[in-house]
Amino acid sequence: SAQLRQNFYANSCSNVEAIVRGEVAKKFSQTFVTVPATLRLFFHDCFVQGCDASVMIASTGSNKAEKDHPDNLSLAGDGFDTVIKAKAAVDAVPSCRNKVSCADILALATRDVIAMSGGPSYAVELGRLDGLSSTAASVNGKLPHPTFNLNQLNSLFAANGLSQTDMIALSAAHTLGFSHCDKFSNRIYNFSRQNAVDPTLNKDYATQLQQMCPRNVDPRIAINMDPNTPRTFDNVYFQNLQKGQGLFTSDQVLFTDTRSRPTVDAWASNSQAFNQAFITAMTKLGRVGVKTGRNGNIRRNCAAFN
Repeated sequence: SAQLRQNFYANSCSNVEAIVRGEVAKKFSQTFVTVPATLRLFFHDCFVQGCDASVMIASTGSNKAEKDHPDNLSLAGDGFDTVIKAKAAVDAVPSCRNKVSCADILALATRDVIAMSGGPSYAVELGRLDGLSSTAASVNGKLPHPTFNLNQLNSLFAANGLSQTDMIALSAAHTLGFSHCDKFSNRIYNFSRQNAVDPTLNKDYATQLQQMCPRNVDPRIAINMDPNTPRTFDNVYFQNLQKGQGLFTSDQVLFTDTRSRPTVDAWASNSQAFNQAFITAMTKLGRVGVKTGRNGNIRRNCAAFN
């Protein structure tokens, strides 16, 4: 098993955390998209072949990489850019050059964007190596879809060693960032034979979504996932679910399903309890499928194998 530990680089690159945080802060000051983009990149990386930065590899003529799978095409470039800039800054320090993996830099940058947007800060375990393979085919069936119900969400997370509580905590990443109309249009136009609009959607919210996403809307139009505090990492996500303002079926089901509703209710009224659960879930997520020894290396360029 992987030997992750908080002070992994104490002897080889002792100020790695400060270097990464400085670059993330620069990027954050340029565009807020840095926050949801980096957080989502980390999740999409860890759920496919583990947290090994395989999602960052660019496709070549002979290999279609993870990032070009349909489920990853909506990953915003700012997440990739954040890691690449932080990696360059780390490698610019002679004692750190080629000592820190892209996978670890992504894990650190993720913690930093959460803290910069009002969320909790936490200690990050380090010592991951970068993966040696990245294929679009490996993404199939590994990432949650916006239409998933609770059973589908639970089984996908369980496959990565994460509990229902972890899954609900990580879903709150949707307190930040945006989605595109085509990801939820089924809920506001053609939900079922009986109901054009998903009955679990708050009626005013549904009308608002229809105004922002008319039927033949440009698919690039983006909608905030949290209609109330879209730039703050907070527990308002859970308060929104109580009001029927979950953007995806996979969000709203956390409240409509009686098995998960008590957790939603608890965290909607207690941000401290939610923050603690989120830290626990992120730490567990960061341990998924970690590469060590011959199963990985430290990439010189995060987007290409050595």
